[in-house]
Amino acid sequence: MLISILSWLLALLFLLAALGIACLVLATLWIAAKAQRLVPPVGKFIEIDGNRIHYVDVGEGRPIVFLHGLGAQLHHFRHTLFGHFGPGYRLIALDRPGSGYSVRANGATGRLPEQAALVRRFIERLGLETPLVVGHSLGGAVTLTLAVEHPEAISGIALLAPLTHLETRARQRFDLLYIPSRLLRWVMAYTVAIPLSLRYARPTMEFIFGPQAFPEDYMVAGGGWLGLRPGNFQATSADIVAIEQDLGRIEQRYDEIAMPAGILFGTADRVIDIRIHGEPMRGGIEGLDFEPVDGVGHMPQFVEPRRVIGFIERIGARAFPSPQPHDNFNEPSG
Repeated sequence: MLISILSWLLALLFLLAALGIACLVLATLWIAAKAQRLVPPVGKFIEIDGNRIHYVDVGEGRPIVFLHGLGAQLHHFRHTLFGHFGPGYRLIALDRPGSGYSVRANGATGRLPEQAALVRRFIERLGLETPLVVGHSLGGAVTLTLAVEHPEAISGIALLAPLTHLETRARQRFDLLYIPSRLLRWVMAYTVAIPLSLRYARPTMEFIFGPQAFPEDYMVAGGGWLGLRPGNFQATSADIVAIEQDLGRIEQRYDEIAMPAGILFGTADRVIDIRIHGEPMRGGIEGLDFEPVDGVGHMPQFVEPRRVIGFIERIGARAFPSPQPHDNFNEPSG
């Protein structure tokens, strides 16, 4: 009799667990569908080495390529900066593989050299002649890797609150994202990760944007909803795991960077500490333009867009060749 009761209890618990998991899966799919409805693709797609890259490409002139940070997407630049640039620039922002609407190739790891090589191939495919590259946060680490390993492909780098050094305690801030197992990442992505991320989206964004206010239009206009999809969670987790494999080696080569370079860093950044990732860079790259911004947090492109554009243009003035006198000379007619 007791065995029969225990069997029924176990069956009931199994059924409840299955129903709970089914509810989490359905909630995840509903949230992901809502994200895609609220923030649809806005650009073009290109296939590169098995990766399907989503990007926007506006304007004409000197090319500038923008690389976003961890778990973000191209709206971090398109929404904040593109409308404020003057004429004479071709502005290209892409979703890094796995982020936004870009799809990471099967077997891709997200390691920094892999991402940097992909950006180089992207530059080649679009026919961009040695663009200036702007990298924010983790995108800054990818940009630095590009400058170290593919310097011939670009003319300069402008970094916003960049990740530059491997911290021994950095993983602690991303415990929930540090998942080395691909299988476990997939399971988490389709069960608890997305509903929990939505539940804590506001406090998370308030921390990332702090001490500045979290923009009320960020989730739609800033693309925030796109992070609430299983594929994006898996790519973000993979990026966190991959950082430890290469950043320590890359940072030993910063003194090789000979191109124009600049860093703009908020002194109140809560996500990436200027004392660890900013100040040590002053002596790491010869001729580095270092601009600390008092009281600004991790998202300067949202809170100080014109200052950020001024910084990018200043680095661009050093990176791009000066026009020759005949470039703007028109032969007289008649």
